Amino acid sequence: MKRVNIIFSACGLVILAYSLPSWAQVRQQTQTTTLSGTVESIDQSQRIVHIKTDDGKFETIDVPKTAKRFDELKVGDKVAITYNNTVTARLKPPGEAPVAGNVTGSNMGQSAQPGGVAAVHRTITATISAIDKNASSVSFVGPNGWKYTRRIVDPTIFDKIKVGDQVDITWDSDLTVSVK
Repeated sequence: MKRVNIIFSACGLVILAYSLPSWAQVRQQTQTTTLSGTVESIDQSQRIVHIKTDDGKFETIDVPKTAKRFDELKVGDKVAITYNNTVTARLKPPGEAPVAGNVTGSNMGQSAQPGGVAAVHRTITATISAIDKNASSVSFVGPNGWKYTRRIVDPTIFDKIKVGDQVDITWDSDLTVSVK
């Protein structure tokens, strides 16, 4: 059984691939994950929903405590879930102030059926903490001890960065859940 975690946090499905030739701003193509099927079982205490997809596979969805009207979901409900995640990275000029912020919005639980749309726009400034050309990777450190390492596809990026450089990383994520 495949486990799918649906999280309203923009950190859920981060893809950060610096594969474009310019570091002024690198926009990663949007990654979309979709799932549809029938609710087979619900564990109210653990907030887990098991969905049987149209092709007969079973998926497990962890529903965050922030999701409203979870208790209205029923076995047999038809559901469709779409999660979109886009990441943008920008090398900061020296001396520019760091940023850290979230903008969120949601209309979850406001219609006749449970579901709706939730969106997050999050930007943080991270510092390049390590560069490993042999492994073709860059490590970052950000606010609150956040750490991340990512493989770099375009080797020319290594000529444009150094340890200590700051990068603004922005995640635009949205989640759509519909119950039919």
